[in-house]
Amino acid sequence: MPDFPINLTVSPDDAGQRLDQYLVAQLPDVSRARVQQLIAKGGVLMDDGPAKASLRLKGGERVTVQGPPQAPPLRAMAEEIALDIVYEDDDLAIVNKPAGMMVHAGAGATEDARNRGTLVNALLHHFGTLSEVGGELRPGIVHRLDRATSGLMVVAKNDLAHRRLAEQFSSREVQKTYLALIQGWPKKDSGTIRDSISRDVQRRIRMTTRRSGGREAVTHFVVQRKLDTPYGKFALLEVKIETGRTHQIRVHMSALGHPVVGDALYGAARELRVQSGKVRATGAPAVVTLGRNFLHSATMELTHPRTGAAMKFSRGLPLELEDFLVKLAGSEGEGCPSGS
Repeated sequence: MPDFPINLTVSPDDAGQRLDQYLVAQLPDVSRARVQQLIAKGGVLMDDGPAKASLRLKGGERVTVQGPPQAPPLRAMAEEIALDIVYEDDDLAIVNKPAGMMVHAGAGATEDARNRGTLVNALLHHFGTLSEVGGELRPGIVHRLDRATSGLMVVAKNDLAHRRLAEQFSSREVQKTYLALIQGWPKKDSGTIRDSISRDVQRRIRMTTRRSGGREAVTHFVVQRKLDTPYGKFALLEVKIETGRTHQIRVHMSALGHPVVGDALYGAARELRVQSGKVRATGAPAVVTLGRNFLHSATMELTHPRTGAAMKFSRGLPLELEDFLVKLAGSEGEGCPSGS
């Protein structure tokens, strides 16, 4: 890695290029996305002033790259963050993860966005030491929940517990039950979806059931309640999964034609509006939104990794989801099912 800052003078031959394209050519092995990120953070100057990625070069400009083009490494760090600890012993902990919290460090424009505010960081602060099987970035993490999904997770405090819990997940011995609100009413009140899941080649952040050769995925659902509201029809489901594929419930519900409420990535409406001909209660909003996915890991059953004892834990819907159900009903106190 060369010393910084790097000073460049744009050649007349490079005139007409965008600044980000020019820098990708000048900085081997650095992606365009990372170059754009560096420019957005003020790490690139044009003639000693701020630069824009879309700027068209004329030739002769002085470009200064002030910092390393590579992102700093992801890392876990202890942070004092509130945790809802459902159960704890010397081998494991059961925590109720809130929506909006990433499980471990990931993508972000700044070091804070990449590394801070994660469940791992909170766990390190509360428990001090965790299993090391998952590596330095994911201590204690046996499985994951999506950032916009809430609910129960098991955490391993030592390597023995981690290995034995991982074996239970691998052999499908861990039973997890989710609560999900979907748009519309499915044709049947119960069913099983067995569509395989693979990465979407067009949008890499998505998964899809439309490609052959994906990984096996099995999802069972039962309708707990149907809601006919001023904003449309919705169904509250109890969902059990045999496999734990990335975005599995979200992908399968979307493939069924009934995306999880709030999940715009898989086709859910960003806003729910009062439908034509429907009457809402006095004071009820014309538009309701949900800033997360209506998906909650409500129940978990497993075997204790050391004693072999059967264990079962539950957490009902968080308050923001209960409140959302009330809003959908159009008047307080109606249409709000139990979250347990």
